[in-house]
Amino acid sequence: MQSFISETLDDILKTTTSFENVLFVLPSQRAKVFVKQTLKDKISVGFLPEIINIEQFVQQVSGIEKADSIQLLFHFYTIYKNIEENPDSFDVFSSWAFTVLQDFNELDQHLIDTKEIFIYLRDIQRLKKWSVTGTFKETELVKDHYAFLERLHKYYPIFYAFLLEKKIGYQGIMYREASKKIPDFLEKNSDKKIFFIGFNALNKAEEFLFQRVLENGNSEIYWDLDEAFFKSNHQAGTFIRKYKKEWKYYEKHDLKTLGNSFSEPKNIQVIGASKNTTQIKYAGEILEKFENFNNTALVMADETLLPITLNSLPRNINAINITMGYPLKDIPTTTLIFSIFQLFTSQEKLQKIATNEFYYKDVIRFFKNQAIYKLLIEEENALVDDFCDKIAKENLTFISKNEIDQLLEKRNEEIRKVISTIFAPFSSITDSVDRILGLINLLKEETTDLEKEYLFRFYTVFTQLKNLHLEYNYFQDLKTLALFFRQLIASETLSFQGEPLKGLQLMGMLETRVLDFENVILTSTNEGVLPASSQQNSFIPFDVKVAFGLPTYREKDAIFSYHFFRLLQRAKNVFILYNTEHDVFGSGEKSRFVTQLEMLKSDIIQKIVSPEVVSDTIELKQVSKNESISEQLKTLAEKGISPSAFTNYLHNPISFYKQKILKLKEFDDVEETVAFNTLGTVVHETLDELYTPFVGKFLNAENVSKMETDAKDLVVKHFKIHFKNGDISTGKNRLIFEVANRFVVNFLSQEKKLVSDSNNQLKILATEENLATEITINGIDFPIKIHGQVDRVDELNGELRIIDYKTGMVDASNLRVVNYDDLREDKFHKAIQVLLYALLFTRSKNYDFKQPLTAGIYSFKNLNKGFLSVNFSSNYRQPDTLITQEKLDEFLEEIKIYIKEIYDPEIDFIEPADLKY
Repeated sequence: MQSFISETLDDILKTTTSFENVLFVLPSQRAKVFVKQTLKDKISVGFLPEIINIEQFVQQVSGIEKADSIQLLFHFYTIYKNIEENPDSFDVFSSWAFTVLQDFNELDQHLIDTKEIFIYLRDIQRLKKWSVTGTFKETELVKDHYAFLERLHKYYPIFYAFLLEKKIGYQGIMYREASKKIPDFLEKNSDKKIFFIGFNALNKAEEFLFQRVLENGNSEIYWDLDEAFFKSNHQAGTFIRKYKKEWKYYEKHDLKTLGNSFSEPKNIQVIGASKNTTQIKYAGEILEKFENFNNTALVMADETLLPITLNSLPRNINAINITMGYPLKDIPTTTLIFSIFQLFTSQEKLQKIATNEFYYKDVIRFFKNQAIYKLLIEEENALVDDFCDKIAKENLTFISKNEIDQLLEKRNEEIRKVISTIFAPFSSITDSVDRILGLINLLKEETTDLEKEYLFRFYTVFTQLKNLHLEYNYFQDLKTLALFFRQLIASETLSFQGEPLKGLQLMGMLETRVLDFENVILTSTNEGVLPASSQQNSFIPFDVKVAFGLPTYREKDAIFSYHFFRLLQRAKNVFILYNTEHDVFGSGEKSRFVTQLEMLKSDIIQKIVSPEVVSDTIELKQVSKNESISEQLKTLAEKGISPSAFTNYLHNPISFYKQKILKLKEFDDVEETVAFNTLGTVVHETLDELYTPFVGKFLNAENVSKMETDAKDLVVKHFKIHFKNGDISTGKNRLIFEVANRFVVNFLSQEKKLVSDSNNQLKILATEENLATEITINGIDFPIKIHGQVDRVDELNGELRIIDYKTGMVDASNLRVVNYDDLREDKFHKAIQVLLYALLFTRSKNYDFKQPLTAGIYSFKNLNKGFLSVNFSSNYRQPDTLITQEKLDEFLEEIKIYIKEIYDPEIDFIEPADLKY
């Protein structure tokens, strides 16, 4: 394969033998390395030419130094504040100033008469406001927008003059000034021969500069385009056809150089892959088949996928050159910095500045960051884990600085001082930046070389921010600094270092200019990515751009069309991948450029790939009963099985095994919002305390009225006990507190109504009574204890009732038991629990069944249905709620079958196949 660089240099060498006074101007920094190497291979001895990119050339001509974006923003705000009477705060200003600077840059690059375009913009805004009837009503937002657009013409000239005086600026200023100074430059360098190599779309300033240089004589321009695109009406040749037609230079000179490689046979595959990850992984599989990567490029249309790509490259790649920078926002240190800002953002939002307390999730996020976590490991003792356990155990929603200092007391003085300072009360921006710089300094001591690179980049960013703040004092608070840092980090990258001519070339579309590769893998060739969507980030409307000859999305489409087809011109093996899925990452439609390619080339292979799905049969969890488990089960028989443990076994034997044999408990976590089980406990214990004084007594309306008076205080009391350090005065917790209070009040209201009727007599026999009984089972040589706590036992009009309180939703269907064949089904579990309480009561009290006995539930979410009794009848019109000795004996025999199953060493604990959760 004869590359464009090689062809161009061969042509130049025909007329140029010495490069002492020759200048090569290239579109990109990347291309310089390849041109230099190719030229070295072609000439054995002699000077190399001066090789620069277009930005360096423009800088030479203009004499203006390029300023970075942060510096420009601060200078612009200085100008803006001097002009405006009521200027925006710096954080608001920076949210729109980047776009304004981008527009200024574009106007200058295209040598637009700024006075004319700003007046044009102003007049458009005034026309929009104009109304024949005068009925147009402006909101404050609309007024501000119109006024802002009208003031752009004030900002520009003052800002331009300011930058010119300092001899710094953005690219546009460099171009505009270069256009003014090009005659002087050419006069001073009259003996210099200039070659422009590999350009395509030029802005107006570049067009002007190139034509002036070419008209001066002794200079050449080499285009990189195939005849297939130039001689047709193809979009990729739009710009070069335009220059051939319009430039005076081409009245006397031929166009250099048109290739004819695109029509040669190529192996092109267009591959659809579901989701971005799949296409990147498949690109890795393609690379795995290559033996040599020296003429291979992996080109990413979507550069945000770089982190995934780096983790998907095959092991046979021993050298790689990456031209894209690694996004700073994806670096672990970024997360650490944001976690520091979040500490104080939440503190302000949750009004904890006065007490200098921090929201527990923010504190944990900071200490669980990998860098901080490593610092606080002392002799295999993870201090952070112990600290997190303490937060959960004590239910601490807010953490004081004293508690943080206690965590740090076991570490050395330097670590203790630096981290403790992070949590000190906010005093000033400079102090906050110093704290972060101090932390970066501390972290750099024990890190890898790569981590040192990260930290050094952040150190320079924060040092720059600190210096700018000391000079300008534009950051009013930490929130402004955090917002600005977020904006800044979104576009910043960390450059890779490596040998540019070795191994696989990993690059974005723009870096491919001038370069040719035999093997090309191009990813993310989706519509909306290649070309990018037509959405423009500019204050200049589309029609105004068209009127003044500024580029719009149509020109950008032509630029990307050129890059796409130019990349394929000399390639032999091309793999084009796109995402087939319609999701937030893309339309699922392949790029229009790919469709055009398919029309130009008839031998393209098309296929769809997807990850290999291995259909493994999911084995149910199964635990065999060994001697150790049998011993644990025997101990459990002595301590007792509760109704809830029994129904847990019926629901999922593996869950029963974990809870009762392994004795596993759920992790403690901070109960920020009242959990449902806490709500249930509070209601139960409040009712227990209310009813306990009346055990053994008949209840009357006056008694219940007294309970109603005391209820709220008792709800508060029990919330304090079970919700530990939680706050129930505001937010969701206040609502849950009110729900608990309403549950109790509504229940008492129903009780009051019941006892107010002279026909009813209600006697409280017991509340929260612990009951136990032992049963013997054939085949098990030791008794099995069953125990439980009955919420309430009472006597209503001569009928004994065993009552279970439920704060959840229960209806009558949950308590209908027609037969005992299907007790494993979840719908019977509440009835089983209630019947077990009845069994416990009757056996422990030697109940003689002369008095009618019922058992059931009060559901606080279904109180209007009253007391829901266990119903043994299948006919809902004729309920059978009476519990007899025979029914309980029959129930007990069924229960024994399941208990025998639990204790049978031959029957394993097996997870149910139909388990929902």
